[in-house]
Amino acid sequence: MSQQKPHSVQTTGHVWDDDLQEYSNPLPAWWLMGFYATVVMSIIYWMIYPAWPVGKHFTTGFNTVKYVNDKGAEKSWHWNTRAQLMKDMNDAEQMQKPYFDKVTAASFEQISKDPELTSFINSAGKAIFSDNCAPCHQAGGQGKVGFFPNLTDDDWLYGGTHEKIQETIAKGRNGYMPAFKEVLNNDQLDNLANYVASLSGEKADAAKVKAGDALFHGDAAACYYCHDNSGKGRQVIGSANLTDKIWLWADVPSQDSDEKKVEVIRQVIANGLNRGVMPAWETRLKPEQIKLLSAYVYGLGGGAK
Repeated sequence: MSQQKPHSVQTTGHVWDDDLQEYSNPLPAWWLMGFYATVVMSIIYWMIYPAWPVGKHFTTGFNTVKYVNDKGAEKSWHWNTRAQLMKDMNDAEQMQKPYFDKVTAASFEQISKDPELTSFINSAGKAIFSDNCAPCHQAGGQGKVGFFPNLTDDDWLYGGTHEKIQETIAKGRNGYMPAFKEVLNNDQLDNLANYVASLSGEKADAAKVKAGDALFHGDAAACYYCHDNSGKGRQVIGSANLTDKIWLWADVPSQDSDEKKVEVIRQVIANGLNRGVMPAWETRLKPEQIKLLSAYVYGLGGGAK
């Protein structure tokens, strides 16, 4: 083994084929210190947080999280993402509590005139709406024809005042219309569909409209009982207004011909409706949340003035 010269490239001293050598370049000290520090930090992390499986269990760590559960009981639990989420939600509730108290104490009219409360409702209400209402009514409240009402127009089945919206959210609704194919023949269904189409200005067969008028206001179909003699509906029972161009159950606007428009109306009349159900939220949301949500839905643009 030859002695290496100072300041020359350091090797391990191993030589193959006369001139093939293995360099000896030690890692920088700062890199080694950083590596050792990560090893130490990993050990500390294993001790603080859940880490290693042990049989059917796991090491829970030393770190704990305190939070109040859904039943109002205070709990102390080893750290995990769910416990941390509960704590974060508790902290958020404490921060929002003063505003919720103001919403509870104020009338809807006072809320609408208070810029600070209005801003809070737009922010907190959007979060509550997204979590609980958007799956059906869509993120912007526009709903879906044939399934869920549009909350941004001025058409309300049960009324669009603050109080009626609050009642709807708290108590829920259970809309229903019988299937008329059980009591009317095909010609009668066609006549009635043409008459309903004419109520909102859609083109329809004049002779069938006249026959459908008699069915609508007569005992054979008795549609007037729910939809009123004028066809404008009755909010007390949530029957639809048939005289405007706002369609909830029959997807008339998307049809490309007058015949198809009448046909989708006919299908609703024939098959009836048993899907106008909205659950009661008073068992899922707190009263102050329902009031705030009512103000938010009203502010979407369709509240009754």
